[in-house]
Amino acid sequence: MLGYVITFFILAVIAGLLGFGGLAAGFANIAQFLAVIFVVLFIASLIYSMVTGRSANPPL
Repeated sequence: MLGYVITFFILAVIAGLLGFGGLAAGFANIAQFLAVIFVVLFIASLIYSMVTGRSANPPL
């Protein structure tokens, strides 16, 4: 998920440099939304690990 955030951020920067302001804003909003979701899931994972004493193993 963090890879998507970086990708959309880079796309926003490139679109901004090329003069596509609306597209850059859209990419920046998507990157911001994904970053917030990433942080929320990361904090939830940390809390789960501290409460249970074991790591969260997602299914493969």
